[in-house]
Amino acid sequence: MELFISNASDCPIYEQIAQQIKTKIISGELAGGDALPSIRLLAKELKISVITTKRAYEELEQDGFIYTVAGKGCFVAQRNMELIREEQLKRVEDTLSEAVKAAGACGISRDELIEMLRLLCEEELR
Repeated sequence: MELFISNASDCPIYEQIAQQIKTKIISGELAGGDALPSIRLLAKELKISVITTKRAYEELEQDGFIYTVAGKGCFVAQRNMELIREEQLKRVEDTLSEAVKAAGACGISRDELIEMLRLLCEEELR
């Protein structure tokens, strides 16, 4: 499993790991029942502390994305696709809400903001 850690990010490393794994699960890249790398192996691959990797896995387990089988490892939990879609929509809404607040603080009008979003969508879909 390929994960990228940024030391320049304001986000703690364990959160970076957890978020990337969540994204892989939500996108379907990781399916229910798939085994995750062991905590020790992932820590070794990323050249980080086992404690950091353990914390990321614990967060994923608390959020219901993975489960642990004693002596066997960690696995992706079976997820309801409707619930996953709702989580994606919530994340998009939160991001757009932040954009609206930032636009308001800069004096950007609603029409300008909509045009910016339209242009960004066109650019991403190419």
